[in-house]
Amino acid sequence: MLQYKSSMGRPKELTPKQMKFAELLVTNEGRMTATEAAKQAGYTEERARFTASELRNPNRYPLVVQYIGKLRQELQKKYEVTFENHIAELAKLRDEARAKGAWSAAGNMEIARGKAAGLYVEQKIIKHGRLEDMTEKELELKMKQIIDDHQGLLVEGDFEEITNETKNNRGDESAGKDISRPKDNSGTEERSEREVV
Repeated sequence: MLQYKSSMGRPKELTPKQMKFAELLVTNEGRMTATEAAKQAGYTEERARFTASELRNPNRYPLVVQYIGKLRQELQKKYEVTFENHIAELAKLRDEARAKGAWSAAGNMEIARGKAAGLYVEQKIIKHGRLEDMTEKELELKMKQIIDDHQGLLVEGDFEEITNETKNNRGDESAGKDISRPKDNSGTEERSEREVV
């Protein structure tokens, strides 16, 4: 039991209510407020909120605060994830699954143990093919494959013809400008130019 001497020289120790309050507070962290812990520890409902605040004040109740800290450390150590704990827990789960005849779960636990121990290495090979890295023959084969795969989407035509037609329509003066030909009401096309921003 924790003890300390007060300023008057008298030894003090935790009361059973204080110990219960600290234990409830730590073991139910996040699920129970300090006020609820005080009520369940046996403090009166009217003073539970005030008492809970007082008990967590290191100037007023240093022994309670120390005990709360000690309990938190013990809890963290108990649930600490280490390699040994992890492997042992997986083995325990595997054995329980095997005893119940859950072969798939048992197998998964054993694989998880193997992965944790580094027995399995997952490899992923991602290849990035860039056009610059291809030979002329590879490019021709790739283009043929694309044409074959998308035959229904492609339109037959001469590339040079389309390029020349585009150049003639735009002219040299249109560099950097967007040209559109809206139809007027008579059905003829008008050429309008506007700067591209």
